[in-house]
Amino acid sequence: MIRFGILGAGTIARRFARSLSKVEGAELVAASRRTRERAQGFLAEEPCAPGARAYGSHEALLADPDIDAIYLSLPHALHLPWALRAIEAGKAVLCEKPAMLTAADMSRVASLARGRGVLFMEAMKPRFVPLHEALLDALDELGDISYVSASLCNDVLASLRGTGSYHLTPGPGSGVLLDCGVYCASWIEEILGEKPRLRHVDCRRVDAIDVYVDARLEWGSTDLRLECAFDRATPRALTVVGSLGTLVVEDLHRPQAASLALWGKQPRRIETPYEVDDFHGEIRHFTSLMREGMTESPLMTLEDSICTAALLDDIRLSIDLT
Repeated sequence: MIRFGILGAGTIARRFARSLSKVEGAELVAASRRTRERAQGFLAEEPCAPGARAYGSHEALLADPDIDAIYLSLPHALHLPWALRAIEAGKAVLCEKPAMLTAADMSRVASLARGRGVLFMEAMKPRFVPLHEALLDALDELGDISYVSASLCNDVLASLRGTGSYHLTPGPGSGVLLDCGVYCASWIEEILGEKPRLRHVDCRRVDAIDVYVDARLEWGSTDLRLECAFDRATPRALTVVGSLGTLVVEDLHRPQAASLALWGKQPRRIETPYEVDDFHGEIRHFTSLMREGMTESPLMTLEDSICTAALLDDIRLSIDLT
């Protein structure tokens, strides 16, 4: 049995806990929040093992010898210090995206994880949904790729304001680029296998926080676009154009359907629903790595996370979001 502790049992951790309860051979045995009472409230409302322990400090949770793995769901700016502490404590870490704020931070975590022989994986959900393998096959059918557009835009600015959300709180870790743009960057990294060159970025800020980013990039003869927003809604799609056709992936951050149009052939619909939800695949993959004694995922490698963060670094530097 893989025994999980949740470090920072907030809103997204509720979805994780419910999905974890559907993964065979894994269970939630502990959670930590700013107070023990709040951690107790979380465990009382979500599926967990009998006798699951509530901690009012993250240090206490990491000191629990009965915890095998950590789901790290603290605000973005807190990922680095707590990932390092969890790895030093010998706990495998499944870390919410973006794993780290910068490529340098991600390299530091990767170095420690490799040195200690501890599993660390960024929770990049699109790589673990049932549709993913079919999408990789479809990409192979496109021929030479000339254009990639990854867009994740949501009209949520009004609903986020006044909530105290760290997404709109000035400081490290805030803004749409890190929260939504990371999905787009991860797709670009997976398709290209390396970091493209940045050409131009448009950005809209509200109270000094990025709420819209439109980055244009290139890699050889391939043009790329990375777009993300809190202030507008557009189709949340990955579009890849090749010499033999076009692939459009719907809801690129939680994909279940895509359309493949190859020149001279009837368009093809590709649909593969979740087995449970969008968390289930990444949790099951992570636990299987633990059972096999692996310290790195072949689907979301440490280098993948470093390269994704490096692309976001380039964009942030160009619009002074450091």
